Amino acid sequence: MTDIRAEVARRRTFAIISHPDAGKTTLTEKLLLYGGALQLAGSVTARKSQSASASDWMELERKRGISVSSTVLQFDYEGRRINLLDTPGHKDFSEDTYRVLTAVDAAVMVIDAGKGIESQTRKLFEVCRLRGIPILTFMNKLDRPTRDLLGLVDEIESALQIHAFPVNWPMGTGDRFRGVYDRRTREAHLYERTARGAYKAPVQVAGIEDPAVKETLDADSYHHFVEQLALLDAAGPAFDRADALKGGTTPVFFGSAVNNFGVQLLLEALLEYAPAPTPRRAGAAGVDPARESFSGFVFKIQGNMDPKHRDRVAFVRVCSGRFSRDLPVTHSRTGKTFRLANAHKIFGREREIVEEAYAGDVIGLVGYSDFDIGDTLSEDPSVVYDEIPRFAPECFAFLFNPNPAKYKPFAKGLEQMLREGVVRVLRPLEAADAKSTLLCAVGPLQFEVAQYRMQSEYGVESRLESAAWTLARWVGPKTPRGVLDAVGLPMKCARVRDEEGAEMILFPTPWSLQYLGEKHPEIELLRLPPP
Repeated sequence: MTDIRAEVARRRTFAIISHPDAGKTTLTEKLLLYGGALQLAGSVTARKSQSASASDWMELERKRGISVSSTVLQFDYEGRRINLLDTPGHKDFSEDTYRVLTAVDAAVMVIDAGKGIESQTRKLFEVCRLRGIPILTFMNKLDRPTRDLLGLVDEIESALQIHAFPVNWPMGTGDRFRGVYDRRTREAHLYERTARGAYKAPVQVAGIEDPAVKETLDADSYHHFVEQLALLDAAGPAFDRADALKGGTTPVFFGSAVNNFGVQLLLEALLEYAPAPTPRRAGAAGVDPARESFSGFVFKIQGNMDPKHRDRVAFVRVCSGRFSRDLPVTHSRTGKTFRLANAHKIFGREREIVEEAYAGDVIGLVGYSDFDIGDTLSEDPSVVYDEIPRFAPECFAFLFNPNPAKYKPFAKGLEQMLREGVVRVLRPLEAADAKSTLLCAVGPLQFEVAQYRMQSEYGVESRLESAAWTLARWVGPKTPRGVLDAVGLPMKCARVRDEEGAEMILFPTPWSLQYLGEKHPEIELLRLPPP
């Protein structure tokens, strides 16, 4: 019989987070290349003559050159089972990224060395901090002009309030970038570029005093490199692996994802510094990942990944036990029993049948229309996870069907977008606003994705009219009953209910929110939905 604890111990499940254009999807491709999952690395903005990115499967992603959906990529490397979750970098898709971060045990934070920490990086880091997720940092684009390297490390510590330990250090920057020096092994890794970085970069390992190192770097770069190393060794404390696993220290790695410099060192560090799956909370109890009974939760729904079959995939993070094909489980929200016969391992758009999986793995359940984001599936009905966060929307729009003859496919397409969490729907309490569908989202680009997919996947046009609201707050349970019916809301505010039936107030400006709070402090206004 398989040793469940041994299987759990060899799992590593992580996401890659960054600000847009920091190189997140490129790094994803290169980790797959070095992990043996790809023979030829593509690019998210690949030309037609090049291969397309494995992680960006949606046609809209290839047209726009951005990631707009999260993708699960699984491969084996040096005896470990790696589950890599690629996430959208664009701020408009933050909510999808937040949900994905509930399913991982670690994260890789990608920073553009020419720009430093940017707004979306900071926001995603805070989500990781709230969840206690350990973070490894990859300082990318060393082959381009960079900011002061020591200053970048200081910025991580001051801006994010986390200890940063450079595990390796770049040898030169910009067009003088030749490799990285591993401070633990005291070895220099000298790289050679390959055409478009499509293949693994040839590497030569040598000591810092080796003539090959001095010959590779010009005199100024070598002197600067040795000087910075001396400063790091003199000023910085020794690396604390235990603190890194707890999220108190971020190991920092330097490189160039596009040229494959430093990628393998990062992949090997993930095996060492990213934790195996840890216990998850289910109510007041902690669930041991190595327990016998299976449990997991749905963190993502994706429809029409295969346009030939119009199927629906529920992505499940396995939290405990052993999953096996045809396993009977209880669905927490309905209490129904389902036999999980149609489970797949997902690699971008490709898939294969899963016979077994363990805590840390992500499986795609195909064709289960009852499953929604946040649902728990478990052999033990008493285990129910509450992992999926909800955030106040910031963008609002009315959606219209311009062709009444296509009512059914329009309704079906909209229902799918809602179940995937691409957009959300609100129900206005005023009858005048209830004649059309009021949608909300974290960012406006989510509306564009919903319209595009309804057209491409369901063949229906839609018309969108922006609404004037910019903020939303939930009405908290401390608000006296009937008070909202008695007071007058600021001009152009509106009362609505969310999909769960909780009441919200929509505000056109921050001033109107502040005004209501000052005039009526008895009204409790919450950024997060009430428990």
